[in-house]
Amino acid sequence: MDDPRSHRKRPPKVLIPLMPEGDNESLLTLAHWLAKSEPVLLVGLVPVPEGANLSAGAAAAGELRRLMQRHVDRVSIQSKARIRVSFTPWDDLRLVLAEEDSIDLLVLNWPTHLQAMHLTAAELLSHPPCDIALLRGPLPPAPKKIIIPNRGGPHGELSLRLGQMLAREHDGHLVSLRLRAEEAELERREALDFAGMEQVLSEMPRTEHRTQTAKDRLQAILKAAEGHDLMVLGTSTYPTASTASFGDIADAALKEAPCAVIAVKTRRAVPKHADPRRFGAHAISVLVDHWFAENTFHSDEFANLRALVQLKEERGLTISLALPALNEEATIGPIIHTCQRVLMERLPLLDEIVLMDSNSTDNTRKIAEDLGIPVYIHQEVLPQYGARHGKGEALWKSLYVTKGDLIIWVDTDISNFHPRFVYGLIGPLLYNRRLMLTKGFYRRPLKSSHGLQPGRGGRVTELTARPLINLFYPELSGVIQPLSGEYGGRRSALERLTFASGYGVETAILIGMFEQFKLRSIAQVDLVERIHRNQSLSNLSKMAFAIIQTMIGKLEKRYGQELLQDVNRTMKIVHYEAGHYFLDVEEIAELERPPMIEIPEYRQKRGLEP
Repeated sequence: MDDPRSHRKRPPKVLIPLMPEGDNESLLTLAHWLAKSEPVLLVGLVPVPEGANLSAGAAAAGELRRLMQRHVDRVSIQSKARIRVSFTPWDDLRLVLAEEDSIDLLVLNWPTHLQAMHLTAAELLSHPPCDIALLRGPLPPAPKKIIIPNRGGPHGELSLRLGQMLAREHDGHLVSLRLRAEEAELERREALDFAGMEQVLSEMPRTEHRTQTAKDRLQAILKAAEGHDLMVLGTSTYPTASTASFGDIADAALKEAPCAVIAVKTRRAVPKHADPRRFGAHAISVLVDHWFAENTFHSDEFANLRALVQLKEERGLTISLALPALNEEATIGPIIHTCQRVLMERLPLLDEIVLMDSNSTDNTRKIAEDLGIPVYIHQEVLPQYGARHGKGEALWKSLYVTKGDLIIWVDTDISNFHPRFVYGLIGPLLYNRRLMLTKGFYRRPLKSSHGLQPGRGGRVTELTARPLINLFYPELSGVIQPLSGEYGGRRSALERLTFASGYGVETAILIGMFEQFKLRSIAQVDLVERIHRNQSLSNLSKMAFAIIQTMIGKLEKRYGQELLQDVNRTMKIVHYEAGHYFLDVEEIAELERPPMIEIPEYRQKRGLEP
């Protein structure tokens, strides 16, 4: 993954043409709003009537050039090198779109741009070169109240994406309004178009979803727009009979709405008999994009440890660091010593560090004991519930032995350990009380005989975990490294989750947190780079097998149907030795532990009612 701090030039995503006639002030205001999320490219167009001399446009071109220079910052807002003076400005604009093949959205001023370019609605609706947004201003300085008449489908997705972008920029409130048809059969068909959108809307922050039945939808929409600063809605899905119409509702909104209007048209082809469920799947991408933008952090944001300690004290929270380990004598000492020195002695960010050992046979426990931290062999904790092997078992039992309100877990095979692996995970939990889980991500070089190979690690993540998540839990598809061993959360949430005992624990915690507390409870933090001991291909295969078991277990609970039998919990490992192949059968049963809050001993220790 590229470092988010990289300043490499990003390709333009939004194209906004400016013309001598038109509401350039609103267009430039929108350009600055959108530039916070997407790079913007400005282009100047000067239409000249047929038969006139092109030189007649020189003065207007100079004015446009000076206007654009005042707004270009060369990073988020760029401009084309020259102003186009033309008899056919729409053809010239299409040439710009062809040159800049990364343009996702074209913003046009309604109706001025269409009139100046002799452009009909039918041309835009029939063959849009990219997604289109028609802006009818004037735009307010900061739209705090945005309404989206939402019928679902591709235009609903595009309207929601744009509305969320603007609401996020101005900390605004978004209303998604679905108008139900009075006729039962029509409502049944339209409800299919809305499939998938309701789940997305329930997860969206700052979004209110309203549903009402209306006989006259047009008047209902115009009435609902009162008191709002901006309306974002879709044009007609299909070309209309009139070359001048964008659809009855879009036409009326552009002409009569009491607030500013942005009417959008997606370039996605929409067959007339398309399965409406496909729109629900695309709608999830709106949710994921929004989550990624708001819930992805960099550890540098939390490097002010004094501010973190102050916030921790104001919140009245305690923080525990639990270190799972199995034969990590080469790295455990520097990790513990660094955390003690920087995060306890220099500033009291951590209240305790504990080692959760999985019965190491080397000096791991002795090193930790010599450094003065409590050491637990997880097989000996809560022995009445059995002694299972596996990292997940160690993490589950760490809930029992730790005291903190926040619990941070960090793998102990990291050879380039830095305090950011801990404070980077703590920061979002302190600043945002609705967050329940923070996951680390980083570049993962792969060690080989040729040295470190950048970006080659994380094979199980990319070949097993992320494909399965995209298939069955697409809402979590923005999580960059779902299997990272560096994560933390609130005890009040973690104690309510089931834990897989082995390799599947990260998958189980991530999905469990999503199912119980929704996507908005999860954040991810860039921890820059992690160098650690790489696993053999055989071990990675076992890890993938356990993760698949965990995923299927979650799906069994979701659908109430058993998919795995005991025979599915053994894996045939292929070995090659002395010129021949042979099979070795190994049991890899990814068992579950119940939520810790259900364990009587835990409830007693925490002072909870039996």
